Amino acid sequence: MTHDPQFFAAPHVPVLTADEMRRWDEHSIHTAGIPERVLMESAGRAAASIIHHLYPDGRVVAAVGSGNNGGDAILVVRTLRAWGRDVAAVQVGSRPSDPALLHGWDVPSLAAEDADEAFRAAGVIVDGLLGTGAAGAPRGAYARTIESIGRAGRPVVALDGPSGVDLPTGGAEGVAVRADVTVTFGAPKRGLLLFPGRERAGRIIAVEIGFAPLAEADARLITPSWARAVLPPVPANAHKGMMGKVSIVAGRRGMAGAAVLAGFGALRAGAGMVSIVSPDANREIIQSSLPEALYVDRDALGPGFQSGSQAVVAGPGMGTDDEALDLLSMIARGSDVPLLLDADALTLLARDPELRDVIDRPLVLTPHPGEMGRLIERTVQEITADPFGAATEAAERFRCTVLLKGNPSLVAGEGEPTLVNVAGHSGLATGGNGDVLSGVIGAFLALGMEPRDAAGAALYYAGRAAEIAGRGRGLIPRDVAEALPAALEEEVGRGSELGLPGIVLDLPAAR
Repeated sequence: MTHDPQFFAAPHVPVLTADEMRRWDEHSIHTAGIPERVLMESAGRAAASIIHHLYPDGRVVAAVGSGNNGGDAILVVRTLRAWGRDVAAVQVGSRPSDPALLHGWDVPSLAAEDADEAFRAAGVIVDGLLGTGAAGAPRGAYARTIESIGRAGRPVVALDGPSGVDLPTGGAEGVAVRADVTVTFGAPKRGLLLFPGRERAGRIIAVEIGFAPLAEADARLITPSWARAVLPPVPANAHKGMMGKVSIVAGRRGMAGAAVLAGFGALRAGAGMVSIVSPDANREIIQSSLPEALYVDRDALGPGFQSGSQAVVAGPGMGTDDEALDLLSMIARGSDVPLLLDADALTLLARDPELRDVIDRPLVLTPHPGEMGRLIERTVQEITADPFGAATEAAERFRCTVLLKGNPSLVAGEGEPTLVNVAGHSGLATGGNGDVLSGVIGAFLALGMEPRDAAGAALYYAGRAAEIAGRGRGLIPRDVAEALPAALEEEVGRGSELGLPGIVLDLPAAR
């Protein structure tokens, strides 16, 4: 089977807000004593190396703004000119770039009025118009130049982020550059991973340019090496009891599929035993579809059914009526092993938030934006406008680990950096994939993983399984579950295919 290469990332990659990036920059310059010009030179040369590697032919034309982003663009074309490339700079800002940045090299400077012709004739366009400090819709010459870049139909490399995209939020109020590649310095910014910024950024390459060590960040990327490091190895003398038992409460009458998919996910993720609790009406479907799992009759369930389990998953298709609420209340009080609430169980929790007070065990919630809105009393629009804030608020309110599904999906915990998942593709937007994910998290919890680690690793491996399955819009949840073993056994890549030093992240374009 062939599939796209997985993305490369260093083990610990921060995902920064604009304020965090500014503080990091200021700390490096004013406290660590790294001259700003040195950082700019490093950024320009690093971006030039990437551009020369990806686009070795044709003229390189930079769109140059007035700020530091424009200075970076000048350094890119100056470096490429020193390497023998044909280059030009389209000056857009009201202030021309410092001539000292050119080091005496002859870089042709063109007026913004000549942008259309220059961009159409380029082998590649460098977007150095607006940087991390820009806010609001581009105006005047900047807006016209962005439109000109779009009309040119040539490859575009954005520096730090596509101009017109708000790097804190990923929003785009007006016109915005659609880049083929974004070279971002130090670490990726949140807006590059949030839509529509993610789509506008294309392939995202983060490069180290000599900043001082970063003290802290509120968010981190889930990387392949991180996921591999937190996943416990399978001992050579393993047996089913050692690999953990998961009890899954799922599937009201007529909803056996949710129970089957959750069980499938748990088993393919390596759970030693899976017990599915569902009404008798679902017995035949569950036992014929998933004979590897044990069946427990929900209609004759007693409070001790969780005995012997190392994790409990409740919610997929279980219903939201009073009977389901009584069942969830019994589950909440019935054990001290980790509990995951998904789907209908989240709706019940939103209906009766006091249930949280009787849960005396590690807790994981896995809402999509609609469920999250009910949990913290927000609209879906408010959730999607600030997913980081919503996930953190829910984690604090319910004193637990919260996995907010989306693109990207986030894992928030009390007092811990939020984890950001970028593995997977849009084919996962199919009903039932959340059930598979719940089963995978349950399997990892049963292995003894910390809730935050279990949720983050499950996101990565389920997303990677979707990439390995390779079915695009035809992907179904069973494909993801079937590809999980391959994802779990995959070797972690040793570096970006670029083969250049200093690459922190190399993430393919969104699809």
